[in-house]
Amino acid sequence: MSREPRGRVLVPAEPTLPRAVPAGTEAVVVGGGIAGVSAAVVLAERGVAVTLLEAAPTLGGRLGAWPHTLPDGTEQVVEHGFHAFFRHYHTWRAILRRIDPELGFLRPVGGYPVISRDWPAEDLTGLPTTAPLNLVALFARSPSLGLRDLLGSRQSRAAELLAYDHVRTTALYDHVPAAQFLASLGMSDRAQAMLFEAFARSFFAHPGALSAAELIAMFHYYFLGNPHGIGFDAPHTDHRTAIWQPLAAHLEQHGAQVRTATPARAIGPADGHSWRVELDGEELRTRHLVLATEPPALRELVAASPEVGTVAPRLAAGAAALPVAPPFAVTRLWLDRDVAPHRATFSAVSREPTLDSVTVYSRLEEPSLRWAAHTGGAVVELHSYACSAPDAATATARMRGELAGLWPETTGAGVLHVEERMEATAPTFPPGGAGSRLTVTGLGRGVRVAGDHVATPFLSGLMERAAATGVLAANDVLAEVGAGPEEIRGGPQRGLLAGLLPRPR
Repeated sequence: MSREPRGRVLVPAEPTLPRAVPAGTEAVVVGGGIAGVSAAVVLAERGVAVTLLEAAPTLGGRLGAWPHTLPDGTEQVVEHGFHAFFRHYHTWRAILRRIDPELGFLRPVGGYPVISRDWPAEDLTGLPTTAPLNLVALFARSPSLGLRDLLGSRQSRAAELLAYDHVRTTALYDHVPAAQFLASLGMSDRAQAMLFEAFARSFFAHPGALSAAELIAMFHYYFLGNPHGIGFDAPHTDHRTAIWQPLAAHLEQHGAQVRTATPARAIGPADGHSWRVELDGEELRTRHLVLATEPPALRELVAASPEVGTVAPRLAAGAAALPVAPPFAVTRLWLDRDVAPHRATFSAVSREPTLDSVTVYSRLEEPSLRWAAHTGGAVVELHSYACSAPDAATATARMRGELAGLWPETTGAGVLHVEERMEATAPTFPPGGAGSRLTVTGLGRGVRVAGDHVATPFLSGLMERAAATGVLAANDVLAEVGAGPEEIRGGPQRGLLAGLLPRPR
């Protein structure tokens, strides 16, 4: 894969400071997802003796993958759901370049259609990469929207999408539900459904439960302010083979201990401004602790650690109040026949009660492709981002029914095997919550927090936010021992009209 532009420097390296840490520097990282592994990689490369703890049997968190045997004896690897590796994820891609400098394991996925029973599909790719040309072009070429939606909107309110500024946007719109903001744009119901609502739900929340400021920020980050356009890639094979096994090997080559199936049960202060980390039948001591778990795991860990309230009250309060998104459901189906040839590899879905996206894995990654070629079937994954079903089986039944309405050829397909999961581990950003978000540092001596639920001093989202907070946590450790920071790059931090709009009355 060709090298994409590297973005602008958000955190510069300091060449006057040493790169290596003093001998004897050590750290414990709790959580082996993107955030924890990103922190561990930077620290281990600088000479820190890192112990990485992951409660699950495999690394990866919500990007994790694990082996699975089909009834016919075929070995497969399944995951928590499809993830798009957007091309402006500079920090995460920098971590991945440790295992493949050219990112050769990534392949372009193709289009990003939004499909619906009610309206023609909309493809969000192939647009100009500069605002506002990308927004105008989307409406101008759309088979079902049109410039009348853009011109007929409340342009003063729609201009807020082009005027993202962290301070102003948060002050004006954090307390406003995204659904209310979208309704105030004055666009047609069709435009809202096909452009904005499907986008909002990809952040694991119903538009009514998502901060409008977060929606505006993410619309700028992924669309209006994204110099790469909405193009993305995915690994050509499963995540375990492509990502987590190579990253684990990279860590071990740099002296890190990678311990899976090792949950941290509690943390607390120890002598010498240190922390103790309690495991099953064992206790670790560290001067540098990075907590990179998912939101519910962080809540549980801190709740099981009563001394944290005394030595790190901000961490204790922030973890206790940490919001968690509704459950997401992922169902992978091994079908006895293929879907129609014109179906996209990935499709976002609009206005279905349960189904939010469909991925044809037998057109995405090699193990599924080989199975489909051998059997004549297809491997299809269904995803519900904020699922109201009471359990995974019900979610599967609902999503299958909704898929049949969108892709009729799946109605009579036989299901040779099904793998379904439902869990509530993702963060959410409700109206009015910006002021209480956890930060990487400042929560207690010697402790840092990382993950996609953690606020960053620059704009980021999803996988990139996880990686960036991990690197920021590592940088704080490096700063404490006198070493220089790891460089962080990113995209435009403000919208085209930032600073030009009056404060709404």
